[in-house]
Amino acid sequence: MTPSDALTAMRAQAPLVHCITNYVAMNIAANVLLAAGASPAMVHAEEEVADFTPIAGALTVNIGTLSAAWVRGMILAARTANARKVPWVFDPVAHFATPYRRRTAQDLMMLRPTIVRGNASEILALAGEAGSGKGTDSGDSVEDAEAAASHVAQTYGSVVAVTGPVDFLTDGTRSARLTGGSDLMPLVTALGCSLTALIGAYAAVAPAFDAALGALAHFKVAGSTAARRAQGPGSFQVHFLDELAAVQPGDLSVVIMQ
Repeated sequence: MTPSDALTAMRAQAPLVHCITNYVAMNIAANVLLAAGASPAMVHAEEEVADFTPIAGALTVNIGTLSAAWVRGMILAARTANARKVPWVFDPVAHFATPYRRRTAQDLMMLRPTIVRGNASEILALAGEAGSGKGTDSGDSVEDAEAAASHVAQTYGSVVAVTGPVDFLTDGTRSARLTGGSDLMPLVTALGCSLTALIGAYAAVAPAFDAALGALAHFKVAGSTAARRAQGPGSFQVHFLDELAAVQPGDLSVVIMQ
């Protein structure tokens, strides 16, 4: 399925995306999904995720703000998604920062997410390599993490997206790079987390590699066009949401380098 076809299908189906994400990201992630054409649901309680996950088109799990109760909900939701064949996307936010965060990421990776999205430092650490990340910010280049991404994909059977100025996507065999976006994007909090949610929307309607490719392209195109209208990070966020809604299927191929 091409990115254009994936966007057409996503907007036609407006899939429900079950997002277990962090406090910082909830609002912007929900708005990104709505603008792009999907339907968000921010459901994290252990007491209801097993009932909610099966009715969603996809699950996304982001470990940005952890607590024991939330981790139990994440694990149960991921197990339920696997059992009910619901695709799920994992965002291992700064998983190298503390032992608790590292263990949580390892437990979730053992459940073999459909797609993993992270910055270069996060993907290097998933592969057991030392990186130079600081908190949620990457200190490594996407190019430096390409081999690690392929290793993670082959080890866990996941599609892996390493995002940055030029995104890298692989399933361990195929790969693609995507250009575009804007230098303003890292200056708006939780846009990366929101991209994980959008990948979930595409995963609800397309095979994993195609889904990730479509979502990454959608983000890159919207970022590039929003930057031309923005005066700074604040106005960029407003224009970015507008451009997510304005992107058309035919726009997506221009940012992809196979």
